[in-house]
Amino acid sequence: MNKNCPSHVFKQISQVSRDDRLSLFKNKPLTIWLTGLSASGKSTLAFALEQRMVELGHACYVLDGDNIRHGLNRDLDFTKEGRAENIRRVAEVARLMNDAGLIVIAAFISPLISDRNIARSIIGEDSFLEVYLSTSLSVCESRDPKGLYLKARSGDVKEFTGISAKYEPPVSPTITLDTQNISIEQSIISLLPLILNQ
Repeated sequence: MNKNCPSHVFKQISQVSRDDRLSLFKNKPLTIWLTGLSASGKSTLAFALEQRMVELGHACYVLDGDNIRHGLNRDLDFTKEGRAENIRRVAEVARLMNDAGLIVIAAFISPLISDRNIARSIIGEDSFLEVYLSTSLSVCESRDPKGLYLKARSGDVKEFTGISAKYEPPVSPTITLDTQNISIEQSIISLLPLILNQ
């Protein structure tokens, strides 16, 4: 039993097994966790990869940082605690979606190693692929599609990763992609064997 769960709440067990659900799909359920600075290309890559996976006949869904903040996590702020809870909730959703048989692509800055490790522990080591978009701060800031770096530099956006809040690169990611030097198509080509050969 979850030590944080009230004693009067009991976990229910489905009569449909994980294997039963997996037999409906042509893939091993995984979570591809994209991490990197804002404007490193996470969302662009996530949605392009989702489209390719569906074209190949695989059940796939993107959990995107901004989209999640509009719904499930709209009550969370951008403090260290708020960010940690954001990642924890997303990991729980990804785990449920994996259990249903889906491939999940999670596109989140997720700046702290500790938070990504919690996500990994929730989802499970065998189902977690960490993809580091290593594109440099200078390149990401030069792109700045949402104008967030400019706002962060002027002080209008607080606790902005890479400017006023730190980013901790993964120590040993599944794969590192630098979207400054390789295209989204090249990134997809690099990722597909890791996803499909599980």
